[in-house]
Amino acid sequence: MQPLPILDIAHLLPVLDAHLVSLLRALPASDWEKATVVPTWRVRDVALHLLDGSLRTLSMLRDGHFGGPGPTSGAHADVVRYLNQLNAEWVAVGQRLSPQVITWLLEVSGPAYNAYMASLPLHEPAVFAVGWAGEEQSWNWFHVARDYTEKWHHQQQIRQAVGQEKPLLTPEFYQPFLATCIRALPHHYRTVDAAPDTVVQFTVTGAAGDTWYLQRHVAGWELGTYYSGPIAATITLDGAVAWRLFTKSLPRPLAEAHVVVEGEPHLTQPVYSLLTVMA
Repeated sequence: MQPLPILDIAHLLPVLDAHLVSLLRALPASDWEKATVVPTWRVRDVALHLLDGSLRTLSMLRDGHFGGPGPTSGAHADVVRYLNQLNAEWVAVGQRLSPQVITWLLEVSGPAYNAYMASLPLHEPAVFAVGWAGEEQSWNWFHVARDYTEKWHHQQQIRQAVGQEKPLLTPEFYQPFLATCIRALPHHYRTVDAAPDTVVQFTVTGAAGDTWYLQRHVAGWELGTYYSGPIAATITLDGAVAWRLFTKSLPRPLAEAHVVVEGEPHLTQPVYSLLTVMA
């Protein structure tokens, strides 16, 4: 089995931004008020959250301005509580902004955000670890890839709400999203017991999909590709909805209609709670 390569995808962020701005400019006022898969958030709220992500990155990471105390501890629950509070406060204040102003602010802040992300040395430590992958210290390449998944899936939430999902489901944009999210599997399976060398095959269908292999070692599970040995269990996920499963917007009763599993339940059931977002 071959280990996963690093991801170098900062160059996609400006292209993703251009698609977002073009989409928002063309939306009628009624579409900005449409509900999304995010509970209580409309299209305008998700757009505001995307703006917050860019401005917060520039303020905190580029400029060193954190604007107040962080979470009370590094515990997962405290970090999630802190992020949810920040998100809610920003969206509440953002209700004062018109769709035109929100779009304009996204357009003018995007180049600075993208330039900063592209400037990060891939193999130097990131300021914030990728918590959903179980890391206490991450490299910048993973931090950038994590941010890409944030930008991708929130734009896709807007697109789903207004019936324009296809542009981001192409291999160019969707494959990097999947290749990043899949790296949560070893941490997600950390409590799943299995004999050494047990392998679980995980496949996402569609043009942007791929197949990965999760192998049990003495120290834990490892993820890779191009494996040709025995398989203990297989999980096949419909590529059209995989992004929703990874971002907690596909409840299990719905997910089961899009997932095909074979093998012992303890090796396949964890897929239904796979999560690649913090809040």
